[in-house]
Amino acid sequence: IELMVVIVILGILATIMMPKILDRPEQARRMKAKVQIRNLQSALAFFKTDTGRFPTTSEGLEALVSDPGLKGWKQGGYIEGGRVPADPWDSQYIYICPGTRDEYDIESYGKDSEDGGTQDNADIESWNLDQQ
Repeated sequence: IELMVVIVILGILATIMMPKILDRPEQARRMKAKVQIRNLQSALAFFKTDTGRFPTTSEGLEALVSDPGLKGWKQGGYIEGGRVPADPWDSQYIYICPGTRDEYDIESYGKDSEDGGTQDNADIESWNLDQQ
């Protein structure tokens, strides 16, 4: 639980400070999306520890905040604030489980809200966070 608290605090700090530090709005939004995806990955790890599996694609990330009827699901959910965040461009994250690249895939289509793209319009992907 301490790790989850630290991750949430880091996410909040990154969300608040990045636009001020970088003074580059698109770069700050991309950084915020990466932090949010990492926070979702942490929440999914706790979900799996408690329930024995990741949410299915049809259950989606909403299973982190709304009980899908699984034994072991934590009362109150796995995301602070009780709602799945939208990406920095106000679109929902795409969640697929099982994923095509990992146990699950989480993706934001970025600024243009379309699959693919380059530079500011490039997708932000859970399986490729460090290379983006």
